[in-house]
Amino acid sequence: MAIKMMIEQGAAGLLLDPGLGKTSITLAAFTILQEQGIIPKMLVIAPLRVCHSVWPGEVAKWAEFEHLKVTVLHGPKKAKMLDDDADIFVINPEGLQWLLKQVNEGKFDLPPMLAIDESTKFKNTGTMRFRHLKKLLPLFKRRYILTGTPAPNGLMDLFGQIYVLDLGMALGQYITHYRNKYFMLGFDGFTWKLREGMERKIYEAIDWLVMRLDAQDYLDMPELDKLTVPVTLPKDAMEKYKTLEDEMVLNLADGSVEAMNSGVLTGKCRQIASGSCYVEGDQGERRSWEAIHDAKLTAVADLVEQLQGQPCIIAYEFKHELHRLRKLFGEDTPYIGGGVTAKRGREIEAAWNAGEIPILLAHPTSAAHGLNLQEGGRAVIWYTLTWDLELYEQLNRRVWRQGQDADKVFIYHMMAIDTVDQDVMTTLMTKDHTQKSLLNALRRRTMEKNSVE
Repeated sequence: MAIKMMIEQGAAGLLLDPGLGKTSITLAAFTILQEQGIIPKMLVIAPLRVCHSVWPGEVAKWAEFEHLKVTVLHGPKKAKMLDDDADIFVINPEGLQWLLKQVNEGKFDLPPMLAIDESTKFKNTGTMRFRHLKKLLPLFKRRYILTGTPAPNGLMDLFGQIYVLDLGMALGQYITHYRNKYFMLGFDGFTWKLREGMERKIYEAIDWLVMRLDAQDYLDMPELDKLTVPVTLPKDAMEKYKTLEDEMVLNLADGSVEAMNSGVLTGKCRQIASGSCYVEGDQGERRSWEAIHDAKLTAVADLVEQLQGQPCIIAYEFKHELHRLRKLFGEDTPYIGGGVTAKRGREIEAAWNAGEIPILLAHPTSAAHGLNLQEGGRAVIWYTLTWDLELYEQLNRRVWRQGQDADKVFIYHMMAIDTVDQDVMTTLMTKDHTQKSLLNALRRRTMEKNSVE
């Protein structure tokens, strides 16, 4: 039914959970359109890791797609690649400015079909990547978006993604009009809240454009168990935490920690809650980081021991956490994060799924998309939680997905008591409630439409 929708409509959003085949569905629809002489080529925009592994990998995986040639427009030779006789060109969002320049200079004719994988990369209409894309959108005859997490921070995230599909028909031409119609400014003067009854109006406005499929409706998914591991900070560490929280400055042995505003303060408090923090020197330069306590390290070591040899993924947020975790578990502990190439990432992915890696450290920004990690273990440990619901859910879905042999997948949250850790968890769950309301409503509508057909 998703393929049928893509063939029949020139614009569609596939809001499908990981494991339901967003990539293969898009390839199948493209192949049919190509065979019918309607669409000769396609452009895919996706996160870099997805560009290098998912799209070429999916084409190689299935016999019905083996005739398709995929060219990834990345690296120093990408200009020459524009001349490739490829069926599918794949590029990451950061390459759009370069691509726009090539199009404007007549060096590249855009394919008539666009597919954006992980479309939340374009939820913010104020970013340069969105502005570059917006200039290209009218040049495509067909436009599709793919994501399982369309509204990680609330329904405001929908506007940019839906605009990609219909150029403003459903939710309006401008984000300001969308805000004013469906939202109102909160008492704090900067938070937008839905007007009464407008949630349903938004669902109705985009209903014809999107399809929602839930993995648990179609796949035999293992049970998901989310657990909190409380961590009590030592007295001296909690005193430092409270000092920084109250005074927005903290003097340490190797330098000072200063927070110029509440946003910076929150980040600094998250670091201290996890055990270490970046410090500044006398001239304000960042010198290094300083360890504050080992409570979380001890707790995560105890948890790993309790898992009795079961492989686990430990999600970290800051570089100093990576350093300390590798010192704890061994300097050769593999990680997927900043500085790890796509090739190395694929090697780590293969080794993990082969059962060769007992502990894998992962930064959510690098590991949340384009990896299948369900064969190597069933436990994810959040050493420090991310604020980003999309990254949180997507990283968990690397393990909790089709192909997971275990009956149950465990998600652990290391939670420093009486700290910002608890605020982050509360915020994540609030965002989750909003997104689930949207996805459940669209899921019901999709099922109703399918039953009518």
